[in-house]
Amino acid sequence: MKKNNAIAILLCILVLLAGVAYIDIAGVDADGSGSASDINLGLDLAGGVSITYQVVGDDNPSATDMSDTIAKLQKRVEGYSTEAIVYQEGSDRINIEIPGVSDANAILQELGRPGTLYFISQTDPDGNVNYSLQTVQNADGTYGYGYVLTKSIDELLENGSILVQGTDVSSASAGSIQTNMGSEFVVALTMTEEGTEKFRQATQNAHDKKESLAIYYDGSIISAPDVNAVITDGSAQISPMESYERAENLASTIRIGGLKLELEELHSKVVGAQLGVEAIDTSLKAAAIGVVIVLVFMIGVYLVPGVASAIGLLAYVALIVLLLNGFDMTLTLSGVAGIILSIGMAVDANVIIFARIREELATGKTVRNAIKIGFDKALSAIVDGNITTLIAAGVLLLLGPGTVKGFAQTLALGIVLSMFTALVVTRYLLYAFYALGLKSEKFYGVGKEHKTLNILSKNKLFFGISIAVIVAGFVVMGVHKASGGDALNYSLEFKGGTATTVTFQEAMTLEKANTEVVPLIEGITGSSVQIQTVQDSNEVIFKTSSLNVDQRTALNQMFIDQFGVDETMITSETISSTISDEMKSDTIIAVVVAIICMLIYIRIRFRDIRFGLSSIIALLHDVLVVLAFYAAARVSVSNTFVACMLTIVGYSINATIVIFDRIRENMRNMTHKDDLKEIVDRSITQTMSRSIFTSLTTFIMVAVLYILGVTSIRDFALPLMVGIVCGAYSSICLAGSLWYLFRIKFAPKKKEK
Repeated sequence: MKKNNAIAILLCILVLLAGVAYIDIAGVDADGSGSASDINLGLDLAGGVSITYQVVGDDNPSATDMSDTIAKLQKRVEGYSTEAIVYQEGSDRINIEIPGVSDANAILQELGRPGTLYFISQTDPDGNVNYSLQTVQNADGTYGYGYVLTKSIDELLENGSILVQGTDVSSASAGSIQTNMGSEFVVALTMTEEGTEKFRQATQNAHDKKESLAIYYDGSIISAPDVNAVITDGSAQISPMESYERAENLASTIRIGGLKLELEELHSKVVGAQLGVEAIDTSLKAAAIGVVIVLVFMIGVYLVPGVASAIGLLAYVALIVLLLNGFDMTLTLSGVAGIILSIGMAVDANVIIFARIREELATGKTVRNAIKIGFDKALSAIVDGNITTLIAAGVLLLLGPGTVKGFAQTLALGIVLSMFTALVVTRYLLYAFYALGLKSEKFYGVGKEHKTLNILSKNKLFFGISIAVIVAGFVVMGVHKASGGDALNYSLEFKGGTATTVTFQEAMTLEKANTEVVPLIEGITGSSVQIQTVQDSNEVIFKTSSLNVDQRTALNQMFIDQFGVDETMITSETISSTISDEMKSDTIIAVVVAIICMLIYIRIRFRDIRFGLSSIIALLHDVLVVLAFYAAARVSVSNTFVACMLTIVGYSINATIVIFDRIRENMRNMTHKDDLKEIVDRSITQTMSRSIFTSLTTFIMVAVLYILGVTSIRDFALPLMVGIVCGAYSSICLAGSLWYLFRIKFAPKKKEK
């Protein structure tokens, strides 16, 4: 690279970095659009809309019907945000909380009144018209044509014009099909077993009369497709749709209209952040301090390459803020976990490259050749580690519930950006620095030959320690369970609890509630407390574990005595867990599928199933050790528990693959004189600096978050720190030993090397 080109590249990177950073800070217009402050934040960070529905027509709905309704509503509201949650309140109420929005009326208008969907014949059995095309006023005040009923729903039900209702629909989804005219958007319907016969009869009547079959929801006809054939198998398509968005809207409306229970709005309100402004400020401050410490560390250890990685890491941070806005993602604490992991992986890629460069310099290569060979040799480890984690993120994004999808989105975005900054930005910066005259080895550091550590000879000790810790964790969980408690310290997200709504005499900020009210509540209930303030009112919602009558009485009296609250302005409701059984099962299924996909990828890339099995066992080890820590330390198991475990899974698999990549490389150069055990020990020793430095930089990021964060953030950061240390331990002390034992126990065929 010529000097002029180097100057141009360096200037381009710095100018682009400055431009992206400016957009992150100021936005693209006077309103700050596209800036960091414009990122959609979840309920825990920024609040949103809370809507409470009441079951109508059934004074005592069954638990099964309530559960089914909640599950279907959950799928519906995830269209607004993957972080939306739905949970039961009392015996016949359902609460929906949607982050990142503030217009409750707009959402209520779109949701309508769930459970009021009908399929209506165009004419009744006597031939009288049930609906006709008329001039109607649209929501924006303009006029157009639309179908309007000529009879009431009660009349239509009585005269047999309604044979199919929303509860007869098993599923509705948007999609596309290929026709002679090209691609066409459709809504695919599947009826229940009972609904199949009803739908056959309805389509038979409409087809014989050459009529349409209207779909009626919440007071209006939303679609009136013609019936071109008699549907006998319960599967139908509505087509053509104007766009995929229109198809998805119709499908989701049909799904919500197919609820077993009919609901009506009881009240809606805009609620504040659960963590509050203080939590956001301290998290941002912690992230900034953590990044600065990591930058100083990288420059101090790796010199000129460290400067290149520092600029690359700043580019990563600037780009991820920009793209969070660009992809309209909702950022929650789970999403922050994904970003932390991807920052660790961005640093990891640089550490792998720089270690390789130093190794090449130690063999006598020139700086320029060392840079080129270092990137080339590091490529496979970086690609395999990142793609393996990316596969997991993709599976979680497709199959996981809403909170997991938020984590998977930011993780996937972070992985792609980390690979780009490490393999493109850092590479060009290094070449530019070299072309500008920084050609001496002293600016890059020369690797030193380290004595090979005898890791495998101590495998019984390491295995014994790991087994003892895991067994101890299960024992502790058993003791807690036997003593009448829970195996883990489950928060109300998992167990449900009591929501106490209090109207104070004056507005109560979240920070003031945390400092003045929460300690008093904790003293009475012995429970951790979640708080939500209500916009434009003096209401505050305190969520705790389930309270008995005495605790509720004591709590009410405390509000009266300490804050002068009118007793009539205190209400309490039992709420269900916000993490439903379906969400738990969806998460487990997603994680299992992700592990299987990672195993398949490792098998294909390494051509040895033993590598895959060893990495998965090391991964499970880390999860179980952190679970043991949760049990022993009684850290609250909240909705961030899943994000924490998934972060550890991603971190663990990436760390292990780096070592396996070096084993694979060394085996290619293996001679008949080399001992396999020596190869494994040498590979672990050669990657030791990477394992330590990457773990240290990621640990620093999380540790600063723990030191400066509020209680809920500390409950997330503490086990994550344990997981980072455990991940480094398992990759160094266990993974290679496991592979070696599998290799010896299940000897390869002769053609394997």
